[in-house]
Amino acid sequence: MGFSSFAVQLLNGLASASSLFMVAAGLSLIFGVTRIVNFAHGSFFMVGVYIAYSLAERFGGMGFWPALLLSAVAVGVLGALVEIILLRRIYRAPELFQLLATFALVLVIRDAALWLWGPEELLGPRAPGLKGAVDVLGRQFPSYDLFLIVVGPVVLGLLWLLLTRTRWGTLVRAATHDREMVSALGVNQAWLFTAVFALGAMLAGLGGALQLPREPANLEMDLVSISSAFVVVVVGGMGSIPGAYIAALLIAELKAVCIWLGVVDIFGITISFSKLTLVVDFIVMAVVLVIRPCGLLGKPQAVSRNTGPAEQPLRSAKPMYKLAVAVLAAALVALPLLKIGSSYVTVLAIDLMIAALFAASLHFIMGPAGMHSFGHAAYFGLGAYGAAVAVRAFGLPMEAALVLAPLAAAAGAFLYGWFCVRLSGVYLAMLTLAFAQITWAVCYQWDAVTGGSNGLTGIWPAKWLSAPGAYYYLTLVVVGIAILLLRRVLFSPFGYAMRASRDSVLRADAIGIDVKRLQWVAFVIAGLFAGIAGGLFAFSKGSISPDTLNVGKSVDGLVMVMLGGLQTLTGPVVGAVTFGWLQDAVSRNTDYWRAMLGGIILLLVLLFPQGIAGFVRQLYDGWQEKKEARQ
Repeated sequence: MGFSSFAVQLLNGLASASSLFMVAAGLSLIFGVTRIVNFAHGSFFMVGVYIAYSLAERFGGMGFWPALLLSAVAVGVLGALVEIILLRRIYRAPELFQLLATFALVLVIRDAALWLWGPEELLGPRAPGLKGAVDVLGRQFPSYDLFLIVVGPVVLGLLWLLLTRTRWGTLVRAATHDREMVSALGVNQAWLFTAVFALGAMLAGLGGALQLPREPANLEMDLVSISSAFVVVVVGGMGSIPGAYIAALLIAELKAVCIWLGVVDIFGITISFSKLTLVVDFIVMAVVLVIRPCGLLGKPQAVSRNTGPAEQPLRSAKPMYKLAVAVLAAALVALPLLKIGSSYVTVLAIDLMIAALFAASLHFIMGPAGMHSFGHAAYFGLGAYGAAVAVRAFGLPMEAALVLAPLAAAAGAFLYGWFCVRLSGVYLAMLTLAFAQITWAVCYQWDAVTGGSNGLTGIWPAKWLSAPGAYYYLTLVVVGIAILLLRRVLFSPFGYAMRASRDSVLRADAIGIDVKRLQWVAFVIAGLFAGIAGGLFAFSKGSISPDTLNVGKSVDGLVMVMLGGLQTLTGPVVGAVTFGWLQDAVSRNTDYWRAMLGGIILLLVLLFPQGIAGFVRQLYDGWQEKKEARQ
């Protein structure tokens, strides 16, 4: 841990910050103008690396440098096509449906990359003219990394000139503050959005291409880069390019310092700082958002007037709905007795029911409470680990473990919710993501308790559930009661107060509702029911791993809720069953199941902007209106 190694690690941090900044700057530009949280931005980064690899291999030699620029331009063109063909159609849809559409793009683009370049990692050539190293305090430092250190500030300066010294930049800054007013002044808003999206995609592609000599192209780059980019954008302040650069420097240097420190003994306690690199960026984001909710250089975002249709009030179930639920319940009871598809169908049905409860718990805070969460898998995972640890470490029976599972999840929601409910919008969503990733990192590295990356095994149901179909019926009863309880809460005085706080914080406060405390309680309730789903999941699989609470699980929950419909109580159940069944059916029939699943989700988003259950509800309401008109 000498000074020379410290200096080299700081230089490594500067080099990493440049590429990270370019991805984050593009994401920040896109969000600032279009208000779209572009989940596919990491895919543009990944495609930039792959295209740069192909062009560099084709041109060879000094063609490496034109390959980097051409790959960035190609990704910019791809971004423009995505904006024109898809996103332009859904600008007036609710923001979360736009997020769902860009998530579907991630699936399509990943399988397209798999088809074009294959599953293997592709190591690109070293940069001509910068293949060597320079001496830094007696240590060798790559010349190419010095080049990257210079590129970051140069790109920042060029962006500053573009946005402050050109008419187009003035329009972009004006649209960031009030895009509707810019349109009212006669500016072609559609083409402005296309240009901004293309520039943002090009920056992501350039950031990816520049990484080619440093790391091999692989299919995991999209989610890794988008997670880091989200953190940088939020820490720096949504829409702030200088803020993104400062945040990229801060996070990259902190990771470099953690690597330099390695394993350190402090007062007899061994701390592995190198392991903190998995989560240090999310810790920084959590701290910044708690202290400064708008980020380091960010400002409160103006509320967009491009909103979806007004939400209809919740209403009690009508006789036809109750009949449909009764028929469904009877079918679920009879399913194991019919032995359709042997035990496979029963296992799939258990997974779908658990997913339905998980989605219903997420919908509880997203729809009626109006709090968007990108990290709801934390409470699902806490419930699963709570049950597993109760069985493995304390030797408790399954029944006691299933009681402790939701309590563990509720405890996590109690702690995290206290901080989260003080934010709103994207900042709230990103803080939930930060806490979820911190929880994932703890479970991933705490070998003594959670089993670390290997997880915990040998978590089986009690003997009285060993008969075929017995655990299925337990799951059916628990999930059914839990969903009915969630529905009942929404029609209680607490549920009405929760929706009042969502619709108008000022009016709710004026009539005496403690909005923050109410939202905190709602957060805990949602976490508790997610924990029930997690406990059931642990015993249904017999094991548990950190993958249960990573960001992918949270995204799956968002997809389920949005597919079904945010404005209906049946939406999360419909969405969970639809998504789970599609994922299972498609993955068993093609190697490129992600692309097919993404295409289906895109089609559903375009056809049913209010979700599947929301669309059915609209049809039913229209039929009722015509029926009343004829009478």
